[in-house]
Amino acid sequence: MAPTSAAKQQQHTTGKKAVGLAALDASGHLAPLAITRRSTGDDDVAIKILYCGVCHSDLHSIKNEWHNTTYPIVPGHEIAGVVTEVGKKVTKFKPGDRVGVGCMVNSCQSCDVCAAGFENHCRGIVFTYNSADPADGGSITLGGYSTAVVVHERFVVRFPDGMPLDRGAPLLCAGITVYSPMKYHGLNAPGKHVGVVGLGGLGHVAVKFARAFGMKVTVISSSPEKRQEALERLGADAFVVSKNADEMKAAGSSLDGIINTVSANVPVAPFMALLKPNGKMIMVGLPDKALEIPPFDLIMGNKTLAGSCIGGMRDTQEMLDLAAEHGVTADVEVIGVDYVNTAMERLAKADVRYRFVIDIGNTLKNSSE
Repeated sequence: MAPTSAAKQQQHTTGKKAVGLAALDASGHLAPLAITRRSTGDDDVAIKILYCGVCHSDLHSIKNEWHNTTYPIVPGHEIAGVVTEVGKKVTKFKPGDRVGVGCMVNSCQSCDVCAAGFENHCRGIVFTYNSADPADGGSITLGGYSTAVVVHERFVVRFPDGMPLDRGAPLLCAGITVYSPMKYHGLNAPGKHVGVVGLGGLGHVAVKFARAFGMKVTVISSSPEKRQEALERLGADAFVVSKNADEMKAAGSSLDGIINTVSANVPVAPFMALLKPNGKMIMVGLPDKALEIPPFDLIMGNKTLAGSCIGGMRDTQEMLDLAAEHGVTADVEVIGVDYVNTAMERLAKADVRYRFVIDIGNTLKNSSE
């Protein structure tokens, strides 16, 4: 299918020609669209995209389910590729390097949180897609379902040698999303017992990182059919069916912490009973309805309910390096661009084990090709 253009698209009129997979309206249907990336600036890295993971956030965004989408939208924030050009001030990368881009492509780079390495908490954060970038003339960012991207050096990470780009790409969102709360909430210590609620794109990576940290892992799922997968293939130590009252009771007060990856609107209060005194449950999924929890469930046992949002660039590189050391990658189903809309339908039904990854390099071509 030949790429089309969109008159309302906010993008550069000069720069690098590329092709993206874009949704033009809330139907969420994705089709090739001619786009233009900015010219490579002094601090920029130009990247040929080879793979891009499909995150549930992409599905929400293309359908405007969070009511903040600017169309046309090119989703994708699990980007893996190779450097094609660097600006004259770039010191960390050179053409040919295997690199990635995650959920953000800019921040103010000057506030206290940026200085501390937590660009993900900057009030001026610029997300990889559907986000206005003041440093780029206020244009709306276009994501990784595209043939190329140009990103400030600070927001590019290096893939370790030996890590496959297709299975490594989802770590740039799913990986850092579960790694960061484990690190900052003390759930990365050998011998501790962590629960993982939900065994999907985030959950299966959380199990792998927990094992890499030497922790005991219990998977908590509403799907009994995932028991064998969790225990035998992913190596979890225990499996609890959240809808089984007896299993939930037996697991009471056994966990030092919980990583809750579920984006569905399910009650969170029952999970608090699984925590030991001083235990923590960290939310990384994004249900679209408010959470409800009785204060009693927090006060008794001095328990904590917290949230975590991806991670800074330093932690993202650290996460990739540790993943490579321990052989942690995502379990993926690699697809071509012609299958993307079907994949979105399957994703809405949770019919994926565990992450779709688009083979951009072989299946999405520039019009000149």
